[in-house]
Amino acid sequence: MNEEEIKEIVFQLLKKIAPDTEPSTLKPDENIRETLNIDSFDSLQFIVALNKKTGIEIPEEDYGKIATLQALLAYIKNKKP
Repeated sequence: MNEEEIKEIVFQLLKKIAPDTEPSTLKPDENIRETLNIDSFDSLQFIVALNKKTGIEIPEEDYGKIATLQALLAYIKNKKP
């Protein structure tokens, strides 16, 4: 799974959780939750959906490490076998 494929999955899942937003306009270093105005419950739903879609378990202690698009993509890329 390359970075573009990961990005497509991320945008698709964010769009489901925040349908009134346009995730593809996120800049790499922007905070995903703040920029898209996603609350903590929706953020958790996004992480659970991402886990199911990618097969990557993201432990709660790592949530702070995936706040930006760039960090999230790098995290998934590093965890994917």
